Amino acid sequence: MTTVTTSPASGPAALERGVRTPDGEKFIDGIAGTSVRMNGCSAAAYAALYANVDVITAYPIRPYTAIMMNLAQFIADGVLDAEYVTADGEHAQLSAAFGAASCGARAFTGSSGVGVTYAYEMYSIISGARIPVHMSIADRTLDPPGDFGSEHTDALCTRDMGWLLGWAATPQEVFDKSLIALAIGEDPRVLLPQMVVQDGYFVSHIAGKVDLPSAAAVDAYLPPYQLPFALDPRRPVSHGPQIHPEQGPPLQLERARAMEDAIPVIREKTDEFGAAFGRHYSHFVEEFMLDDAEIAIVISGGHSVTCRAAIMRLREQGIKVGMARLMWVRPFPSEDLRKALRGVKAVGVVETNLGLGGPSYGGILAPDVTTALYHMEGTRPLVTSFMAGLGGETVPVAEFDWMAGKLAAAVRNGRVEKAAHWVGFED
Repeated sequence: MTTVTTSPASGPAALERGVRTPDGEKFIDGIAGTSVRMNGCSAAAYAALYANVDVITAYPIRPYTAIMMNLAQFIADGVLDAEYVTADGEHAQLSAAFGAASCGARAFTGSSGVGVTYAYEMYSIISGARIPVHMSIADRTLDPPGDFGSEHTDALCTRDMGWLLGWAATPQEVFDKSLIALAIGEDPRVLLPQMVVQDGYFVSHIAGKVDLPSAAAVDAYLPPYQLPFALDPRRPVSHGPQIHPEQGPPLQLERARAMEDAIPVIREKTDEFGAAFGRHYSHFVEEFMLDDAEIAIVISGGHSVTCRAAIMRLREQGIKVGMARLMWVRPFPSEDLRKALRGVKAVGVVETNLGLGGPSYGGILAPDVTTALYHMEGTRPLVTSFMAGLGGETVPVAEFDWMAGKLAAAVRNGRVEKAAHWVGFED
């Protein structure tokens, strides 16, 4: 690994101080309170700037690369006081972030596609050590076909490794959710790493309006990073030792409980963000036109924008359809999803991912949704899934119309046709 030479204000002393440079304050004050058009990559970089991250670890792979390009420019311009580490691969990239955060630095990293999977060994290590590293992912499909556009398989491959995992559908959400995720993961009741994911190209490279707050408002919402057991020669602690088999189950139970304990903290920090900045988000499930819906589409990520438009058009045709958008996939919002889908007769899960050979022989999310709804009181809805948006393809309005038709047919027939539909390959 090599360290990029940055502004004179950077270095070990800067890490110890953990404060903004005067130029950084001036820069943020100059844009505070403004609405700026930027894409999702820029929004993630600005969130890191506002969060005053201490260490950035980077390795290029599109479409996430622009996040690190923005941060490198911030540092070069003296706007951000941080160490910028260029790794020799994603495994080293996550390792460096792990080490920095273990020493008490707020660490920021990210990746896309095969880069996410190349670092796989580190995900369990980081969450098991309870180190709240922040990772920004711009989705892309794995090889093959390795396309530039979005597919959620990369991030979802890590879903069971103990990281908070959620999708943002717009650049504004990327900015906001990055700050919310940091506040949750760094909370001493949680202490878990976080992934905030945006769809490659559809969010990462398409501009939208982003309202930028003052530095003081963000500092009040997101306090300085403090790890209770940071590495310090004056207070020795043991990190990552090899342990006896009987010590393993308590360690795993503690990590499982941390994920469960994150649920009320997510609610709390989301509400606090809304009170501080005036942008209010659903805790776990965004409900759209579900009050009287007979059929519903469960979805995550940027394609929900098109889904919302399709639902409005279908409503004009008299079709009672709604949308439940998953804001977080880990921890999975079982209780919130049951409440959102009460009274719905048929549910279709949009799978922009691969779960080859799984229970539905389609995607990853449908089994989670089905399990959550199995414990619903009263009549459970029928559940099917739709493989769509794979390889970075768009999911146009016409395909949502087709999904609604399949769900309506399931209600009429009292059963789903199959567990997974491959949209565009069936009549």
